[in-house]
Formats: sequence, structure tokens, C-alpha cells
Amino acid sequence: MPAFDVILSAFITLFVTIDPIGLAPIFLGITTGMNNKERISVAFKAAMVALITLFIFALLGTLILNALGITIHAFRVAGGFLLFYIAFEMIFEKRQERQEETSKKAFTKEHLTSIAVFPLAFPLIAGPGAISALIILSTNIGGNWQGQAVLLGIITFVVILVFICFSASGFIDKYLGVTVRMVLSRLLGVLLAALAVQFVADGAIALVNA
Repeated sequence: MPAFDVILSAFITLFVTIDPIGLAPIFLGITTGMNNKERISVAFKAAMVALITLFIFALLGTLILNALGITIHAFRVAGGFLLFYIAFEMIFEKRQERQEETSKKAFTKEHLTSIAVFPLAFPLIAGPGAISALIILSTNIGGNWQGQAVLLGIITFVVILVFICFSASGFIDKYLGVTVRMVLSRLLGVLLAALAVQFVADGAIALVNA
């Protein structure tokens, strides 16, 4: 059984890397136009997909990347480009244009699932940062079944916190006007773009140094 300080360190590392509280406003911007029930549905699906993805990489991450000949740095660059595309849409209202069209009809299950998988589950929750952190943590905690069980428990707890933060965003949306939503969407788009650039920069630097 891993020591308490090791477990606490692993939890803090994963919590800070995923940042459930910081993801909540981004989730709110991405799900503009949805009602609270639809948001909770998307949040649950995103959490489940992210949980399964993180489980797989916690147990088999190093083997998977090595088998495919992919470094975690290349993975980070790819995730950064994907995030930047989403940020571009948020800033220039490309996403808003599509949402105005879809708001005339009910969101389909396929549409909700699509948003839950990308960009919420990946790369926002189970992104390159979280995956790389898990690969490191799996080594630190230990390869025995007790260490793996503890790591999976930590992942589950953090993802539950993500779901709670996502679900609460619907209540916040009730008190925001249209103007505030537009400003918030653009602001979050800029922040998301900066995060994407940081992902790409960190990955590119690491690739060059390697």
C-alpha cells in the first residue's frame, strides 16, 4: 500500500493537471444553447469517456504509446492543435452560428455524445497533461495491484469532481444574460487558445530537446 504522502501527492498532481474548477466555465461556453438536463447528460457522458480513457492510460499508457511509436510530447502537440481549433470557433462565433441553427431543433443524442467525446472528454479532461501525469504517477505509486487500485481510485474521485463542476455550470448560466455569455465565450476562447499554444510550445520544445 502506498504511503499517505505519496497518495496525497498523486491526488494533488492529477487534480491540478485536470483542473475541474477551471474546466467548468469552458464547459459552459461549449454547451451554450443547451438546457440543464442536456448539460448534465453531456457532463455524465464526458466523465465516463474520460474515466475509461484515463483508466486505460494509467494501466497501459506507456505500452500503448511505445507500441505506436508516439512520444508523450507529440501527443501534447496534437492535443494543443485540437484545443486551438475549438478556441478559434469560440472567439469568432463560428460555434455560435452552428448553435443558432441547431437551437431551432432539439439536440440529438448523437450530437450530445459527439460534444461529450470531443472536446470535453478529450482533450480537455483526459488530455495530454493528464495522461502524461498518469504515466509518471503509475511509476511513482508502484506497479503492484495495491498501487494500481489506489491510482484508479484517485482518478475516479477527480473525475467525479469534474462531473459535479460541470453539472453546477447550468445553474450559473441561469443568471447570465446574452451579453455576458458572449463576452464570457470570447474571453474563455482566448484563454483556451493560450492553453493550446502552451501545450504545443511545451511539446515542441520537448521534442527538439529529445
